[in-house]
Amino acid sequence: MNILLEFFVVTFRVLWAFVLAAAKWLVRPKEKSVAGQVCLITGAGSGLGRLFALEFARRRALLVLWDINTQSNEETAGMVQHIYREMAEEAAAAAPGVAGVGEKDVLPHCNLQVYTYTCDVGKRENVYLTAERVRKEVGEVSVLVNNAGVVSGHHLLECPDELIERTMMVNCHAHFWTTKAFLPKMLEMNHGHIVTVASSLGLFSTAGVEDYCASKFGAVGFHESLSHELKAAEKDGIKTTLVCPYLVDTGMFRGCRIRKEIEPFLPPLKPEYCVKQAMRAILTDQPMICTPRLMYMVTFMKSILPFEAVVCMYRFLGADKCMYPFIAQRKQATNNNEAKNGI
Repeated sequence: MNILLEFFVVTFRVLWAFVLAAAKWLVRPKEKSVAGQVCLITGAGSGLGRLFALEFARRRALLVLWDINTQSNEETAGMVQHIYREMAEEAAAAAPGVAGVGEKDVLPHCNLQVYTYTCDVGKRENVYLTAERVRKEVGEVSVLVNNAGVVSGHHLLECPDELIERTMMVNCHAHFWTTKAFLPKMLEMNHGHIVTVASSLGLFSTAGVEDYCASKFGAVGFHESLSHELKAAEKDGIKTTLVCPYLVDTGMFRGCRIRKEIEPFLPPLKPEYCVKQAMRAILTDQPMICTPRLMYMVTFMKSILPFEAVVCMYRFLGADKCMYPFIAQRKQATNNNEAKNGI
């Protein structure tokens, strides 16, 4: 094709992409069904991972929960089972009085199960061995939610190398291992969905959490490259969604504060709200979701403004040292634990 003609075709497609994106803002797309599909969630024992598990359970997905903490993971499984039982009871109660609803309509609810596995996603061999168990005991994974995350809570020069490595392994490298474990079957079937739960700190950074920011930037880069690879391979049946929330009130960054005059307008996100927004994006095959939407603007401005201008904005918002109170609390807690243990 003549390059000039191809240029006009590409221009039209780019403009059409803008039109489609605008239409999705005006008309909410229909959510797809994940009923009966195997959904694996890492870091399911608490925080966003637990809430993702409950949301997928309400949509009748078959849950596979991974977490390093066996007890908390089993607690999440108990909550999921409670949701399954409630749905089964509702379906059974509705069946006698609703025309066309019979035993086979109730069975899918009854057959839903939740499987728990204790897995340290920061250890490659542990991931591969656990993934093999999942394939044998449950089946092939259709929805992979890479959610597990850790934070060290130390300034760079005070952070032990082992904690830096741990942060990179869990927050970034684990995405490689889980994806390599489950993507081949998705490619074979041309069906699946890979969700990367990153952070706004994977799009722009702040002081004091260099290891965390680097790990989340890495996760974002991995996700974007993977998305392009799937497009290049023309595997349009495999969807990807990148989730980049602002500070979420899960306790992970307890003590983090921006400027007090600004905080009422940009408070920490409620975990339930964050997950509901992310679920809407996942179920409508939205490639990326930033919560709140202001994060899109911040990312855009960071890309076009001079660095010194960004620094001025950070200082005005109190974002330049927002992590310092959190790090101080972590340090105090560590000192208290050492004193208690007589170290």
